[in-house]
Amino acid sequence: MKTAQKLKAFDITRYLDSEEAIAEYLSQVLEGGDNDELIRSLGHIAKAKGMAAVAKESGLGRESLYKALTVGSQPRFDTISKVIHALGLKISVHA
Repeated sequence: MKTAQKLKAFDITRYLDSEEAIAEYLSQVLEGGDNDELIRSLGHIAKAKGMAAVAKESGLGRESLYKALTVGSQPRFDTISKVIHALGLKISVHA
């Protein structure tokens, strides 16, 4: 009789352990152009860095940060900009 193995749910935040990994992950998401995926990825990165620390650095309340980074939310650009800055990242555009 075989016993069923339980698999752990995949948690990308475990792999976002360096600035390079975070930059590559976010770059891939941005290349895809999906707004919900962008919000989701910023949430993953914030979780990996520590939600409370990101909230403090961005000037947003922790609850507001969670709400802004929930899929389906439509945060303002200035909120996204604050979060990206708090994560230690920069936005750049290339031709």
